[in-house]
Amino acid sequence: MAVSGGAAPRLARLRLTDFRSYATFDLSIEGRLVAFAGPNGAGKTNILEAISLLGPGRGIRRAQIMAMPRKSGSGGFAINAEGDGLLGPVMLATALQPGQTARLCRIDREPVAGAGRFLEHLSMLWLTPDQDGLFRGAAGERRRFLDRLVLAIDAGHASRANAFELALRHRNRLLEDERSDPHWLDAIEREIAELGVAVAAARRETVLRLDALGQSEAAAIAPFPFAVLTLEGDIEERLSGQKAPEVEDWFREALRDNRWRDRQAGRTLIGPQASDLAVTHGPKGEIAALCSTGEQKALLIGVVLAQARLIAQMCGAPPILLLDEVAAHLDEVRRAALFEMLDALGAQSFMTGTDASLFAALPKRDRCYKVQDGLVKFEV
Repeated sequence: MAVSGGAAPRLARLRLTDFRSYATFDLSIEGRLVAFAGPNGAGKTNILEAISLLGPGRGIRRAQIMAMPRKSGSGGFAINAEGDGLLGPVMLATALQPGQTARLCRIDREPVAGAGRFLEHLSMLWLTPDQDGLFRGAAGERRRFLDRLVLAIDAGHASRANAFELALRHRNRLLEDERSDPHWLDAIEREIAELGVAVAAARRETVLRLDALGQSEAAAIAPFPFAVLTLEGDIEERLSGQKAPEVEDWFREALRDNRWRDRQAGRTLIGPQASDLAVTHGPKGEIAALCSTGEQKALLIGVVLAQARLIAQMCGAPPILLLDEVAAHLDEVRRAALFEMLDALGAQSFMTGTDASLFAALPKRDRCYKVQDGLVKFEV
């Protein structure tokens, strides 16, 4: 299960100012597998959320930026990290200034255009309790989960997906007005077709690679089950037998032919925004949504581990992993197996749990920190 490649990204120090429950926080991080243990509400997830903001998007909670500053604080926050990235030693920082609504980003103290630039130095994957119902939930949640997996490999995926969603909203507004110039619709549908096929192709490529890797390494990830993955949708199905330009032509014509139907529905009905990630429990051959809660959790962990190995193979180094309450539904055997796999992967992994005993099987060189009342200290 060991993954060859370059040195894994590693955070060596994390400092927070007025972020969530922390007025100040300064931790020198020792070990590759790092656990934070403490009661609910102690601030464990706040630490993982801060790390997750060293990347694009809204972090592991998908929270609004104005919810992140500490109550009774300055109205802003700052996150600073030092460590080794994909390109060598690096300092990353992101902050919200009081009175502002967008966060600032810096790399090695120099301003950068946005958090997407952090991907040049770090890639990240995460699991949170909110994802425990992923296989039973709405298709949109599975698409969002898949897009995070794609983004860890393809840094341009987020900008294409955002541009696609913006173009869809533009088309929907044009369709609301029956007097809209058809030439405007032609132009926006051409853009939607190009972006939509690119988004679908990136998702499909990731799913194909993950599915093949998971099944080929089924024995290596036991006792976690491998997942059989497929991406369902009109665009994705056509990409399996046609070239991208041909699918773009079909998509553009379908958009034009379905204007009346989409106008009645108030949204665009065809495209990758309507696709779904289908997941089956490989060893049992059962649809994931019908499996038990424990089986779904183990299956989800298996998918993320497979993606981390895929990133290591494709990019030369594994991503940083953020695993919130990851041990909550795992028995002792699976917890020990998880720690062994993370150690073999070589990724720096940050985990949380309510009890330090959940991390008793961590290798001795790694660290479990106790979190309580805003204080973080090494748990002996």
